[in-house]
Amino acid sequence: MNVDSNKKKDYCSDMSQTKVIGYVRVSTTMQADEGASLAAQEAKLRAYCTALSLELVGLEVDAGFSASSLNRPALQRALEALRTRKADALLVCKLDRLTRNLSDLGTLVTKHFGKRASLISVEESINTTSASGKLVLNLLTSVSSWEREAIGERTAAVKTHLKAQGSYLGGGVPFGYRREGEKIVADDDEQAVVAAARALKAAGMSMRSIAATLTARGLRARNGHLGAGNVQRILSSSGINTITRTYLPS
Repeated sequence: MNVDSNKKKDYCSDMSQTKVIGYVRVSTTMQADEGASLAAQEAKLRAYCTALSLELVGLEVDAGFSASSLNRPALQRALEALRTRKADALLVCKLDRLTRNLSDLGTLVTKHFGKRASLISVEESINTTSASGKLVLNLLTSVSSWEREAIGERTAAVKTHLKAQGSYLGGGVPFGYRREGEKIVADDDEQAVVAAARALKAAGMSMRSIAATLTARGLRARNGHLGAGNVQRILSSSGINTITRTYLPS
């Protein structure tokens, strides 16, 4: 008796119970109009289903959609079929028809291809209904996770370096400072307001009294009005003190 033949027969028997939703995609309108690529993908999926006795319950087509986003109408319909259990697995010719981004692949695996639903890719021979298929996909998602963390570390390191150089990283410029090109520097006029507000606060005055005193001295906020709220923001630890630490070079 041929053991390999029996194994193949058992595998096909298990797979014959699987309902799959097919998904095909081409990136450009020209490819979609020609239809050749879509037709070739569909033919390959149907042949695969026939060979393994899979039940193809539907075929979703994204014609002229890039893989740069998961927000594609046909893909979302296919994933909905998995969520509502109309299908057991998503079938694609190749992983790049689904996504070219490892991060997006990781998102799909986490949200959709768990214990309940599976992913089958014909050309890469990935089938998460089997242990080996899950292993391959887990390796891919592990690489995806490493890639995201590595990018995050590099980004954080660059931001730290830029802050140490006094570089402007976006967002509003805090009171007491102004933007000069790509750097944040102290504004002398506004720093005078900050210094006076601190001195009055140290003397025990209320925010309202500080605002009135500064106004009487002719000092102003950027919008021209210096109220108790402005004074509070100027003196808060999330304002001037934080900016001194993070935006200006030591």
